[in-house]
Amino acid sequence: MDLSLFPPLNAGLNATSALLIILGFVLIKQGAWTGHALCMCLALLVSGLFLASYLYYHAHHGATFFPHHGWIRPVYFTILISHTVLAAAVVPLVLVTLSRALRSRFEKHVQIAKITFPVWLYVSVTGVVIYWMLYRM
Repeated sequence: MDLSLFPPLNAGLNATSALLIILGFVLIKQGAWTGHALCMCLALLVSGLFLASYLYYHAHHGATFFPHHGWIRPVYFTILISHTVLAAAVVPLVLVTLSRALRSRFEKHVQIAKITFPVWLYVSVTGVVIYWMLYRM
């Protein structure tokens, strides 16, 4: 199987997730509860598809090394490390946030969503940035 389709696919899934997260935020600020819930569930689905695709790719391809040198190298690794740490942290955050919404504990849902939203958005956006730095720069 040609694995070269996975990096742009994964970047596309991350970008889609970021857009859905932003749209979900905008909708909840407008009081559109159903639209917000739909966007956030779709963001969760897309993020889950990303995770499955990412794990499959790296299980079959292995690591991809950053080819550039100079000042951009520490910038890349700073983004990569923060992305990786927050990607691990965002999974339980998203699950707790979703759980509170599903159990109609909206006050607690809002409290944790204030943390989950920027972390999840950062992870999604930096996923695209990492792709660009590795494959397009």
